[in-house]
Amino acid sequence: MLMRTDPFRELDRLTQQLMSPGTWTRPSTMAMDAYREGDEYVVAFDLPGVSTEAIDIDVERNMLTVRAERRPVAKADDVQMELSERPLGVFSRQLVLADTLDTEHIKADYDAGVLTLRIPIAERAKPRKIAIGGESSRKEISG
Repeated sequence: MLMRTDPFRELDRLTQQLMSPGTWTRPSTMAMDAYREGDEYVVAFDLPGVSTEAIDIDVERNMLTVRAERRPVAKADDVQMELSERPLGVFSRQLVLADTLDTEHIKADYDAGVLTLRIPIAERAKPRKIAIGGESSRKEISG
């Protein structure tokens, strides 16, 4: 059995939710990291306790939207919840992707509660060498 040590913890959390504007109407955000690794841009989202079926990833133009829903654990009729601190419901995050990313070839993996998106950098955005024409290619202007 789990012993509660702070009888006012639930009251504090409920008060914080009620005092926060828009808590009930807007989805919660999810923690993320974003970094460049070689020729890919990597974005990792923390989604512990979320099944892959409850994750939705959309790209429209340059807007990437990740939505996930953490559902309550199925409970039997004789189960009494003693403590519930993990947030449930819909989590959402939107990112505006740069034009330099190839949104047609995004790869998604989900492992150990972390959703990892790998977005390739578009060929047109990669550095390239520019050849310099020699003097024989220049036209002389006589005046």
